[in-house]
Amino acid sequence: MRKPMSVEALEKFGRERLSKSFFMRDFLYSDISQMHGIPNVPDDRELAIKAGRRLCQELLEPLQNHFGRIAIRSAYRSAAVNQYGHENKLNCASNQRNAADHIWDLRDKNGCMGATACIVVPWFHDRYNQSGDWQKLAWWIHDHLPYSTMYFFPKLWAVNLQWHERPERRIDSYPSPMGCLTKPGMDNHEGSHAQEYVGLPAFDPSLCTPEAVLPYPGTGAEAVGASAE
Repeated sequence: MRKPMSVEALEKFGRERLSKSFFMRDFLYSDISQMHGIPNVPDDRELAIKAGRRLCQELLEPLQNHFGRIAIRSAYRSAAVNQYGHENKLNCASNQRNAADHIWDLRDKNGCMGATACIVVPWFHDRYNQSGDWQKLAWWIHDHLPYSTMYFFPKLWAVNLQWHERPERRIDSYPSPMGCLTKPGMDNHEGSHAQEYVGLPAFDPSLCTPEAVLPYPGTGAEAVGASAE
């Protein structure tokens, strides 16, 4: 697919349905793009849509089905937007590091596809906003959803939630306790962590099925990945 080069083409691209609740337009807003006039438009529309569907259907829809509406803080970045943010120290990693991460339409050095969205879960933050509470949500996601990486932030317990073809299964944070909460090889990585998130919604597998994450048949995004099996 060609890069959208007109308002009409961008409108059409924004209407691409990624899952039951989410459309591509939901993920295109960028403060850097707005302030510095750099279009936040993918060079490879097809790859951006494909990666975005996996993120939405396997992570965001199941999370929203359990916790209620989630808010998108930031998500897709074009290579141009991300490069500007990196060069001007606007909290963007290099394009190489953000490939298959915030840059959905750029495969990483291993040729893998991925996508990240920075999200807030209002239901959770309204109830659990004391120091260290972010870990409850982290462990709930770790036990139930096929994420690759999570990186938590102090404000509103926002989290960079990544889907990736080769999931790393690692959780890091800026808020206390700062650093790596878990990663493969750590003693706390395997098994259930249910004692860490008592009070959070009970996991319901039916909320992750194709019927729960996809549009009604014939109305949009096709089934992809584990959620479609």
